[in-house]
Parts: sequence; structure tokens; C-alpha cells
Amino acid sequence: MVIAQELIDQIEQFAPLSLAEAGDPTGLQIGNPNQQISRVMTTLDVRPEVVKEAIAAKVDFIWAHHEAMFFPAKNLDLSVPQNQMYADLITNQIVVYASHTNLDSAFGGMNDWLSAALNIENTVPLIPNADGKTGLGRIGKLKKPLTVANFAKQMRDIFHVEAVRVIANDLNRVISTVAVLGGDGCKFWQTAKQSGADAFVTADVYYHVGHDILADDFVVIDPDHHMEAIANQKMAEQIKAWCDDQLDVFATKLNTDPYTYILGPSGQQQSTKKE
Repeated sequence: MVIAQELIDQIEQFAPLSLAEAGDPTGLQIGNPNQQISRVMTTLDVRPEVVKEAIAAKVDFIWAHHEAMFFPAKNLDLSVPQNQMYADLITNQIVVYASHTNLDSAFGGMNDWLSAALNIENTVPLIPNADGKTGLGRIGKLKKPLTVANFAKQMRDIFHVEAVRVIANDLNRVISTVAVLGGDGCKFWQTAKQSGADAFVTADVYYHVGHDILADDFVVIDPDHHMEAIANQKMAEQIKAWCDDQLDVFATKLNTDPYTYILGPSGQQQSTKKE
């Protein structure tokens, strides 16, 4: 067993709160940092079904990427599922800690994990901090140049989805320099292009922004915000490296992607969700 604050200290050394974007409510979400912990679960999202999984597994600490309390609670009406989730966490003495945009910017963090998965090498931050090592996004070279179509197909398989959204005038264009920014990074597409990227990988690209991207003859590939679920296992591996002999650590087994896609001319439902 360790004290929760001891694990929090390790997390904050890896992903300092100083790296978080302004207004991001990252850090301790729920619970007592001075309580003893023995079982840790990592997850992209803290959702009611994830909390049930944690309770069943007798977890006493959750390390998440996305905040459990991104939007402040206005009341404690327990008929609201989100509020009941908070009550369940408190009742079961589960500490919840989130590392959001600070993990995105951390050296060796979210965007480095995504870059490695996509075979993007020799990366540097897309939006660097003064130290040159940390910052939002990454940009580098593909291990092997690919057409937009083939890169998108590889990405579909890497992130275990049935489809990715591609914004490109020419699917046969060969790309070599690629920028990636996990989560909602569409506002940085021009930064990616100006930095020399042939293509930009990010999520939550808006319809009208897509038109602007096409008009500027750039390439953006959107594999869904849930691509960040790569962090589930990576975060667990980090804790094991820090506290392997003291804590039982595992990643959630649940898929928290809220989207289901209807694909094909037959209209048959095909979910992108895979356990």
C-alpha cells in the first residue's frame, strides 16, 4: 500500500500541472489524497459504467485522462447519473485524479504515445513550450511515406475503429511529414500546415472547418476523440514502472466511445466499439 498523495506526486512529476492549459480543471477530482491505496485503474474517461467496473474490482484510485468533473455540478440531485457517479465514488472511497492537457503536453505523454503508434519518428512538439521538449501535439516523419488513403487505413486499424474521417482533395497524395494532436485539436490545423506537415491527425473536426481545410488543399484525418484510449494501457505501464511492488494496477476493460456508426449501403449497424 501507498498513500494516494505519493502516487499523485509521481504523476505530477511526469505530467506537471504547470503544463495544463488555462482553465483546464485537471488534477485531484474526488477523494482524500491522504488515504492509503492498493489497487489502481487507469481510464480515458470516468463514466458511470467505469465506476461500476472500479467498484466491482475493489479499486481505490482511478487515474484518468479526461476529468470526471469537467463541468461543475450545480446540485447533488442523485437522480442525475453524473451526480450518482460522484456519490458512488465517495461512498466507495475511490480517489479520482485526472491528467488532461498536462499529459497532452508532457514529454513522453499522450502525443508521444500517439506518434509512436502511428510510426511518426523524430518528433518535436507542434506547439512547443520554452523548453522545446514539452508542448501540445507532435510533428515528425513517417517511418515510410504513404498515400493519404493508406495512412488512413492503417490508422483505422491501429485505433480499432471501422472508419476514420478524411479531409483531402486527393487520397492518392503521398505524405511524409505528419502532425498529430490528440483530442479536439482542429483549431491548430493551420499551425500544422505552417509547420511543414503534409497531414494533420486530430479529432472533432467541425464541418465548416473541413471546408476551409479543403479550400487550402491540406489534409486532416480524424480518427475520433477516442483515439486517446491508447492512454489506458500506457498510463497503467507508467504506474507499474513507478510502484510495481506496491500497487496492483490495471487498465479499464471498457470502451467509452459514445459513438456508433452506421456503415454500408445496406444500412446495417456496425459499431466502432470493440472491447
